[in-house]
Amino acid sequence: MRRVTLFLNGSPKNGKVVAVYGTLSDLLSVASSKLGIKATSVYNGKGGLIDDIALIRDDDVLFVCEGEPFIDPQTDSKLPEGLSGSHTDWLTLNVGGRYFTTTRSTLVNKEPDSMLAHMFKDKGVWGNKQDHRGAFLIDRSPEYFEPILNYLRHGQLIVNDGINLLGVLEEARFFGIDSLIEHLEVAIKNSQPPEDHSPISRKEFVRFLLATPTKSELRCQGLNFSGADLSRLDLRYINFKMANLSRCNLAHANLCCANLERADLSGSVLDCANLQGVKMLCSNAEGASLKLCNFEDPSGLKANLEGANLKGVDMEGSQMTGINLRVATLKNAKLKNCNLRGATLAGTDLENCDLSGCDLQEANLRGSNVKGAIFEEMLTPLHMSQSVR
Repeated sequence: MRRVTLFLNGSPKNGKVVAVYGTLSDLLSVASSKLGIKATSVYNGKGGLIDDIALIRDDDVLFVCEGEPFIDPQTDSKLPEGLSGSHTDWLTLNVGGRYFTTTRSTLVNKEPDSMLAHMFKDKGVWGNKQDHRGAFLIDRSPEYFEPILNYLRHGQLIVNDGINLLGVLEEARFFGIDSLIEHLEVAIKNSQPPEDHSPISRKEFVRFLLATPTKSELRCQGLNFSGADLSRLDLRYINFKMANLSRCNLAHANLCCANLERADLSGSVLDCANLQGVKMLCSNAEGASLKLCNFEDPSGLKANLEGANLKGVDMEGSQMTGINLRVATLKNAKLKNCNLRGATLAGTDLENCDLSGCDLQEANLRGSNVKGAIFEEMLTPLHMSQSVR
């Protein structure tokens, strides 16, 4: 698209910038509308009659007549500074040792509030330094400046391969090319590879395990293992804090002293897993299967499941001596034939929990909710002092 500045014949003031399209008749129609006259002919700045739309160049200054002959504008015998002289003459820029040739209008018109526009709008105002060839010196990166100059020329963001968009963005910010900044931020965002949230497979995780010394702590905090088969693996001391282990198969796995704090274990299978000294504070194991698990550490290190969500879990036959289930939720859970000697169940929700055949000797059930809980075939009597609601 070409743009021209239209003036009334003989006047260098109150011009109108218009787009050139279609035929010469279309331009005359636009000129009539913009200038409030009945335009019949158009002249260039030297008085030449324009009779073909193809003769008009971008940023030309034209004078519109109603049939009268061309009148040379009388303002010191030339157009105002910033029109014919300052906006259409050619400039050479020395940017970081590389030369760029362009017109003053390219640097000024598209982004009139930018630093480049202020530097070259009026001659000599900024006191721009020039080299021995007369090129204006700009101490910036030429690789990043070139896409900016091309954008000012045609309005499209085109960056060659190997050019870092972040570098171009910093140059755009430096020169204050606001419209280009928006384009670059979108382009940078679109160029970023999509985040991979796919679960880690057993094969990938075994590779990590084999590459890690046995005495080193493997950090798996926040990782996604959803649906993975981690059965029978040695997972001792691994940090699974806030990891997604939902629907995982952890049967027969060794999770001794593993950190499962706030981890998602919902729907997982941990049957016969070794959970000695495990930390499962505030974890979510709703609907998980923990049958015949071992939470009992001979050294006295107690498993901590305080505040865990264990709704509907099946922990039948598990060894849980001294386990900490304080304020945990075990609603509708199955704990048949579990060893809960010395367990802390204070404030625990045991509503509709099946505790048939459990050993609750010295267990602390103070403040727990045992509404609908089943205590049949208890191995040891449950004293009132253990459960005071």
